[in-house]
Amino acid sequence: MVLVLSVLTESETELFQSQLLRWFALNRRDLPWRRTRDPYAIWISEVMLQQTRVAAVIPYYERFLSRFPDLRSLAEASETDLLAHWAGLGYYYRARNLQKAAQKAMEAGAFPADHEGIRVLPGIGEYTAAAVASIAFNLPYAVVDGNVYRVLSRVLNDSTNIASGPARKHFTVLADSIMDRTRPGDFNQAIMELGATVCLPKKPLCLICPVAALCQARKAGVQEALPVKIKPRRTVEQTRRLLWIEEDGKLLLWQRPASARLMPGFWELPEPEHIPGARMGAKLGQFQHGITFHNYRFEVHTAAIQDSPETFNWVAITNLPKLPISTVLKKAERLVGRLNVGTRVRRKVAQSGT
Repeated sequence: MVLVLSVLTESETELFQSQLLRWFALNRRDLPWRRTRDPYAIWISEVMLQQTRVAAVIPYYERFLSRFPDLRSLAEASETDLLAHWAGLGYYYRARNLQKAAQKAMEAGAFPADHEGIRVLPGIGEYTAAAVASIAFNLPYAVVDGNVYRVLSRVLNDSTNIASGPARKHFTVLADSIMDRTRPGDFNQAIMELGATVCLPKKPLCLICPVAALCQARKAGVQEALPVKIKPRRTVEQTRRLLWIEEDGKLLLWQRPASARLMPGFWELPEPEHIPGARMGAKLGQFQHGITFHNYRFEVHTAAIQDSPETFNWVAITNLPKLPISTVLKKAERLVGRLNVGTRVRRKVAQSGT
């Protein structure tokens, strides 16, 4: 059990709040979801930002909102359309949960305006509920994410293992104790912004930190040793082969069934075990792909078949951008595309005689 001991004094807490909010007002990044108070748009951004970098999210966010600008359009979208607009962000259960939550909110008539109503929507956890409630409705709920863990661990010189079971509750209590309850939305964004841009995981920028004078870890010279994260995990390495079977501009693919646990409805390249009779040809190249603690090396091979299996489909390569295709298939397509470009260039050089 983790006990919360001394935090900051009342005067220190007020100074932390004022310094942090003043810094945020001058240094906040201009992000598209910060230009609105629409709870729907803020919710979409928070879900997308899970496990994904801010810079990578921006184009997906803008494209997604352009296609699904409100609850109704998201609730009524076809699964193919939904997944095609989510493709590339990964963790596809998030997209399905977004639609389920939109459908539930539509049944109630609007996006819920209270923390409890937000929290019970499908796919919404403590962090997302607190973020949307505070930012969209200015409700006093503290957010706790990786950035907040880092800032609090250092400011309070707290060595609680952030990968441990009690850590979230422990740091939520701490975050709540120093939150500016008159401006919870701005405060939550400010402390996350500080962690993302100044209180960095490695080599924190202490010289420009607005709350450096209050940072107990810096005073002790241990800021780079925090936060503590101890979570042993064994990395799994695996090599897999993909078959690139192309005829007349069409590619042989299979689609994950709707009942699949991972990425249902997504299109994939076959592997040798899917088509035992395939004759494998030249190796076109390889690429790395990581999923959680699995590191895969995918080799892409040409192949030939007598007859295509009934469970496979010939898909025009030009139609791939319109379909929900896996990241693995996207990487393979880029690999083959680069090879084709190189072949065309070599042919032109040979024809020109240079």
